Amino acid sequence: MARLYLPVIAVQQLLLIAGVAGGPWQEFLRPQSEKEKDVVGTRWAVLIAGSKRFENYRHQADVCHAYQIMKKGGPGVIINNPNGSDVYAGVPKDYTGKDVNVKNFLAVLLGNNSALTGGSGKVVNSSQDDHISVYYSDDGGPGVLGMPIDEDERLYANDLVTTLEKKHAAGTYKSLAFYVEAAESGSIFEGLLPANISVYATTASNAVEGSWTAYCPGEAPPEFMTCLGDLYSVAWMEDSDAHSLGNESLELQYEKVKNRAYLSPVRQYGDLALNAQNLSVFMGSSDPANHSAMVGDIDNSLRQLSPAVQQRDAELLYFWHKYRKPSEGMPEKSEARKELMEVMSHRSRVDNNVELIGGSLFGTEEGPQVLNAVRPTGQPLADDWDCLKSMVRGFEEQCGLLRQYGMKHTRAFANMCNAGIGAEAMRKAASKACTTATPTF
Repeated sequence: MARLYLPVIAVQQLLLIAGVAGGPWQEFLRPQSEKEKDVVGTRWAVLIAGSKRFENYRHQADVCHAYQIMKKGGPGVIINNPNGSDVYAGVPKDYTGKDVNVKNFLAVLLGNNSALTGGSGKVVNSSQDDHISVYYSDDGGPGVLGMPIDEDERLYANDLVTTLEKKHAAGTYKSLAFYVEAAESGSIFEGLLPANISVYATTASNAVEGSWTAYCPGEAPPEFMTCLGDLYSVAWMEDSDAHSLGNESLELQYEKVKNRAYLSPVRQYGDLALNAQNLSVFMGSSDPANHSAMVGDIDNSLRQLSPAVQQRDAELLYFWHKYRKPSEGMPEKSEARKELMEVMSHRSRVDNNVELIGGSLFGTEEGPQVLNAVRPTGQPLADDWDCLKSMVRGFEEQCGLLRQYGMKHTRAFANMCNAGIGAEAMRKAASKACTTATPTF
């Protein structure tokens, strides 16, 4: 019987699953396919949701659904599809709340118990014959992925890729597949992920565009005022639910997901030779019949998904529906209106402050061109990542937290660094632009 380990960040969650690669995850699963019989070592899966609050329900649902695919267990009370069952039951929570942070996530990947603070202490204690899959679901921004508790904490692309390089140098895996659900998620790997460290990455978007949500109000059950899933994630997970993992390659799934999540510009990076491997190398063998209830009436023909809004606007959709639902005169309506206006005000303020800073540094005409410039394909977002981090810290010290929406502006800060602007010069410009204290609520 396969071993099962779970370091998890859940409802702000990180899950770690491990099972013997040469055999099924659980006793009740179908035995491995012919193509999988020569696979040795252990499979590991790390699943993380980098957001919090009900407007980000979809990220938690995505991770819970991914867990059920890996474990092939029964569903619980989070649904990731309008006709689906709950996918929450049995999902472990090894790291929650304040323990869901950059330091712990990278320590889990490296198998470094001594670097952990809080949580269960479980890590990817893998060896040279092992196969690892990682799934990260979040809003994100250019070169960054969010963390759920401290909104000024972010995972930067260079730190993630450096960790993967360290993992490879330690000789503690044979192959690693990384799925990222976030806006501009291609920027996490673009120009950074080497092709020679046995890491294959696929992302919901390219380096410059947003990604889309799925199963939102109007398509979701009426009691839900939020989106149930994300277009890219729903596409790859429903495909995994509907087909035999031992008979489908990473490349075939990538092409199918690109087609089904047609508005999200899905991309792949790293060691593309790995995409010839079957999904079962990373997720185990399964028969769709074992878990078809998780996705309702989805079959092998998987209908085209109808995206609702871009990831970054999903919170607006939630707060709008929260405002619409109560009758006029009800206290709930007044409170919901206040929340909606607060979100809209924060967005406007962040956009305006960044624009003013750009104008101060580069002039009103050239400022927007510099801040919005996109580097050629194959180049990373930033030349100096320490400069980028200093820029973001400096802005937040002077102007308040970027928060989830404001992560879209990390490209502007990276472009300031790439143009030779120092963090201190940006701080002075921010101090002038943000003349009043900005609430962080």
